[in-house]
Amino acid sequence: MTQRCSSKLGHPASKNHLEMKTNMKKITFIAIVLIAELLVTQIAPAQGIVYMSNLGQTPVGSGAVGNNSWIAQVFITGTNSSGYSLNWIQLLMATASGNPNGFSISLYSNPGNGTPGSNLGNLVGPDPIAGGTFTYEASGLLLLPSTYYSVVVTSASLTAQGAYQWSAVDSFGQITTTPGDPWSLLDAYYGSANGSDWTFHGRGNVF
Repeated sequence: MTQRCSSKLGHPASKNHLEMKTNMKKITFIAIVLIAELLVTQIAPAQGIVYMSNLGQTPVGSGAVGNNSWIAQVFITGTNSSGYSLNWIQLLMATASGNPNGFSISLYSNPGNGTPGSNLGNLVGPDPIAGGTFTYEASGLLLLPSTYYSVVVTSASLTAQGAYQWSAVDSFGQITTTPGDPWSLLDAYYGSANGSDWTFHGRGNVF
């Protein structure tokens, strides 16, 4: 789902927000299963815009997040030739199970439109253990136009100790694309047990 140019992620691809400023568009991205929203600023108009968000969709479940359960929600940026500056991402989280700690959210590259590659930077925000919509701020993260990226979440604790829960929505195999400057939230996400070896999950719930 989409909102103004801030990035909100709440659900991953069948469950999954950005913001840019000063001559960069602001984006809001939201992924379901991990609902999210992105607030981004375009590199031309200095106003924040939420380019993509699925936070308004109804969650159908959640994905467990832990040191042995990483989730990466893939999205594609719009066509602004100057690129974008990411301001923040919002995630919709369900109440955690057990007693997890050390929640982490990062922006990753997706080289060759494939699996998550390099960590481009971490975002800063609250511990989402109680559940709700949480905002994570970025600093100095610039996005290229028409490029694949992933919002990646993990934590410091194993899921046996407890797991954070990223809310998800059912994509029904649909790619969410915003009107105007088209950002897309793919109907797919990646999962990993170690942050290095990734498994593709297509045409299902997204964050």
